[in-house]
Amino acid sequence: MRAEEDLIDAIVDAIESVDGLRPAAPLGLPNAKWLPLSGNRYAVDIGEQSVEIRVAATALPLQPLLDKLAIAIRGLLAETAQASTTLRIVVTELDAEAFGESIVT
Repeated sequence: MRAEEDLIDAIVDAIESVDGLRPAAPLGLPNAKWLPLSGNRYAVDIGEQSVEIRVAATALPLQPLLDKLAIAIRGLLAETAQASTTLRIVVTELDAEAFGESIVT
């Protein structure tokens, strides 16, 4: 079980290393102290057939950001049982910050 937890932590670190993306955790979870896991870890689901990662975008265009993240995550998965599973990156939110100085209502 620890190996999976370490992998999730590494994936969260990879998300946070890409400028313009952040882990998408349910509202209130990123800083919750009462949860058994760090809130950002809820942005990652590792299954037998797929790895799903939920992110919020704070910059555009999306495709280069998602490509960079996919490369980083595939590198992390390469030496694991999930090496050949489907990688699904879901953009759950487009932050107003992505639009720069424009006023968004």
